[in-house]
Amino acid sequence: MDSRFPTNYITGLEVLRDRLPADSYTLAIPALRSLENLDFPCPVTFFTGENGSGKSTLLEAVAVAYGFNPEGGTRNFQFSTRDTHSDFSSALRLRKGVKKPQDGFFLRAESFYNVASKVDDYAAESIGRINYLDYYGGRSLHCQSHGESFLALMQNRFHGNSIFILDEPEAALSPQRQLTALLMIGRLAKEGSQFIIATHSPILLGLPGAQILCFDDGDLHPIAYEETEVYQVMEMFINSRKALLEKLFSD
Repeated sequence: MDSRFPTNYITGLEVLRDRLPADSYTLAIPALRSLENLDFPCPVTFFTGENGSGKSTLLEAVAVAYGFNPEGGTRNFQFSTRDTHSDFSSALRLRKGVKKPQDGFFLRAESFYNVASKVDDYAAESIGRINYLDYYGGRSLHCQSHGESFLALMQNRFHGNSIFILDEPEAALSPQRQLTALLMIGRLAKEGSQFIIATHSPILLGLPGAQILCFDDGDLHPIAYEETEVYQVMEMFINSRKALLEKLFSD
């Protein structure tokens, strides 16, 4: 147990690199190769960085090490469509807080279709006992648009005093819906929930008080919101769109 951050369920991690096989591809990712210890002092932690920088790999490893199904869902979801997760979870030793979460969910944008299908399977198996779909808004996630199903999941399945590990939750959400998600994350954090989120969204990254960890430049390091690449690129595009496009298309 780690009592330094008593409000968090995962307070940090250590990397035991000797548990990884010598040919593990994760050893070729600079930010992961240099990682030894990491603290989660805030209720909300964001992972940000360029594609291939290791943020989703670490996020997935944290989720699997904590007991979540690699493809997503609650800790009770037990299924495998295709075994593609990395071996990095075997090298993690998670430090846990003094409290245990009442619930939790691991959301992966790339495998959400499989999770939605499993929700339907569980609903079919629960006929005569409970309406399992009530936990997800009352109707199949497949009967909604991608963005609607993401939001339905958050609005109906996410609660206080829980842990949520989210990989690019903005993938299916419009900017307006991202603002809705931002408000929900902030509210649930105040209600005792912890979030660890990998994202490219400048909207989500703007959550006040969140810890932002950048995976660029060869190591994992804290970064201010205004220093993130996604913020700077978006600011440059909005403020200097014509000049930027002229330069891009002139080459």
